[in-house]
Amino acid sequence: QVQLVESGGGSVEAGGSLRLSCAASGYTAIRNCMGWFRQAPGKEREGVAIIYTNDGWAYYADSVRGRFTISQNNAENTVYLQMNDLKPEDSAIYYCAADSPCRGSGLGTGYQYWGQGTQVTVSS
Repeated sequence: QVQLVESGGGSVEAGGSLRLSCAASGYTAIRNCMGWFRQAPGKEREGVAIIYTNDGWAYYADSVRGRFTISQNNAENTVYLQMNDLKPEDSAIYYCAADSPCRGSGLGTGYQYWGQGTQVTVSS
């Protein structure tokens, strides 16, 4: 059973930065995918960024490309989301998700495993 624990959320002013972390445990597959998703009040959960943990290939939603960076530390089974130039519309609960093994879900929300979420609030 894969377990995901997120940390790093908080409140920041527009233009500021935050870094989210997601520590994973329980992987048994060779090819795993991890991603960050977010859900704002009254909106559907949406994909933000994903990474294939075996080769580091990453993909971003258009709304965050160029501002957010997903990265990993394979030795610690941890994935990060560096968020720069934050905007009020980035405010949401951010969730880490994983597929083990990868099933090609991309930015869709059909991942097998989910963290508990961490709140990000950006004030104008």
